[in-house]
Amino acid sequence: MDPDAGPRSLEEIDVLWLTAGLSCDGDTVSITAATQPSLEDLIGGAIPGIPRLRLHNPVLSYENGDEFLKIWRDAAEGRLNPFVLVVEGSIPNESINVEGSWAAFGTDPATGQPIPTCAWIDRLAPRAWAVVAAGTCAAYGGIHAMAGNPTGAMGLPDYLGWGWRSSGGLPVICVPGCPVQPDNFMETLLYLLYQASGLAPAIPLDDQLRPRWLFSQTVHEGCDRAGYYEQADFASSYGTPQCIVKLGCWGPVVHCNVGKRGWMSGIGGCPNVGGICIGCTMPGFPDKFMPFMDEPPGAKLSTTAVAMYGRTIRALRGFTKASMSQEPEWRHRRPELTTGYQPNPDPANDGKSPDHA
Repeated sequence: MDPDAGPRSLEEIDVLWLTAGLSCDGDTVSITAATQPSLEDLIGGAIPGIPRLRLHNPVLSYENGDEFLKIWRDAAEGRLNPFVLVVEGSIPNESINVEGSWAAFGTDPATGQPIPTCAWIDRLAPRAWAVVAAGTCAAYGGIHAMAGNPTGAMGLPDYLGWGWRSSGGLPVICVPGCPVQPDNFMETLLYLLYQASGLAPAIPLDDQLRPRWLFSQTVHEGCDRAGYYEQADFASSYGTPQCIVKLGCWGPVVHCNVGKRGWMSGIGGCPNVGGICIGCTMPGFPDKFMPFMDEPPGAKLSTTAVAMYGRTIRALRGFTKASMSQEPEWRHRRPELTTGYQPNPDPANDGKSPDHA
């Protein structure tokens, strides 16, 4: 199917949110804080021109048991079309099990055994119009996939394949974050709903399958503290406003917009409120960013390089700020005028200055 073409004339679209990966359900909790748009906006059909959202999430659903599982079984057997599959949590490698399963969701009525999470993905992903990995665990493996884990956990693109395509012609769409930033996920879902309605082109993704407009800049480029870095003004302890790169912040190399977007309603964002960036949106997280709270290797070189320039610039700016903080000398209460105003002696101009002639 042409990825620029979505299923037309939709009034509703189902979103099946699978939380049964190796997960803490933090991404589900996170999206309840979204405002641009809010979850309620999409479920309530408040945005004209796009289909109303029918969300099936085990954490947020009223239904439970077989009543809740019915829509999932319908989708797996081809009786639901179209739908979007959202996966939360790392995908375990069930092929390395001796017995049982690493993660499961629901029970097979024929055998009475749990249905592995991987089995649901195998059944649902090929039928889904779009597949979205919510959070870093689902996108790249995250915490559960770090070195030494016994499950062989991985992200959804690793499980399905980086060249995999949905029935709508789309690759896996990754919206990383630990947890995912609320508005980043909901804005991505909104884009997909516009695309499904034929009102937007195929979603633009970067080489790590992230929405390009959300992850094209680094934390540092949008950070409230970036100006301090440029002046080589670095914090040596927490609780100060200076750049915290020497305290372990990876912001200069991490693709994330939380510095600009904030966390809830534009407020927050890790470095903005004094927390170091630990790289949670990146494919190499967490292994390549550990140990946390140690100065990153690149920070030593970059801060040394900027030190002489930054200190010089900071000193010169100090002189300029001191000068600019003084009012001009002609602002006073005296009987004479000292602004430099010179009346025009030409009587034809009625004594006005040349600027007012």
